[in-house]
Order: sequence, then C-alpha cells, then structure tokens
Amino acid sequence: MKRFFEILIVAILFVSCQDDEQKDLQTEPATAKVEDSLEILQGDYVYVADAAVLRGENFVYGVKQDSVAMLLSEKVSDLKSDDFEMIPVRVRAKILANPRLEGWDEIIEIKEILEISGASISDTIE
Repeated sequence: MKRFFEILIVAILFVSCQDDEQKDLQTEPATAKVEDSLEILQGDYVYVADAAVLRGENFVYGVKQDSVAMLLSEKVSDLKSDDFEMIPVRVRAKILANPRLEGWDEIIEIKEILEISGASISDTIE
C-alpha cells in the first residue's frame, strides 16, 4: 500500500509539471507595437553627379541612391537654374546609419515625395 501511494504521488507530480510547461508554450508572448520609423523631413535638396544631400535647419543627411531618390532628382532638375542650386522639398524618409566610411554619419532612404517647392534657394557667394 505504501508503494502504491509513492507511485501515485510521483505520477501526480509528473503530470502537474507537464501542465505548467504546456501552459507556457500555449500562451503567446505579448507583441510590442512598433511605431513607424519613417519621419517627415523638410529641407533643401541638391543632386550632383552621383551624390545627393538633404539639408534642413538642424540636420544634413546624405541620400541613399535608389529609384525614389532618382525620381526626386529628375523632378528637381526641371526647377534648377544651375547644378548646385538647392530646391526646397518635403519627403517621408527612414534615417539609417551610413554603411560607408566616407560622407555623412547618417543617410536617409526616401520612401515618399510629399512636396517639391517651386521656389529655389541659391547658395552663391556675392
């Protein structure tokens, strides 16, 4: 009889331990909401040869050359009177660390062109 109770207690402990592990596996972990990492940036855009720059009041970013950046460069080129003229734009972009060692510490990847202003800003020295 004593042996029977020992086996019964061991069986109960074994079954109860399995239930805890199964409950842990069955519950889904809470998912954290990730905010949109895209920012709206407004600044002056210039594209020369193989490099583009967006300069704002408090920032200067290099621009990753992809299809959206090339489209913006084409649209801006119609408004420029010379190659170094900066055109005000507003874009939705993702700020990334620059993988190359040259240039800026951070670059932007333009996701959407929001606005291109017709007025230009000239950086000529008089």
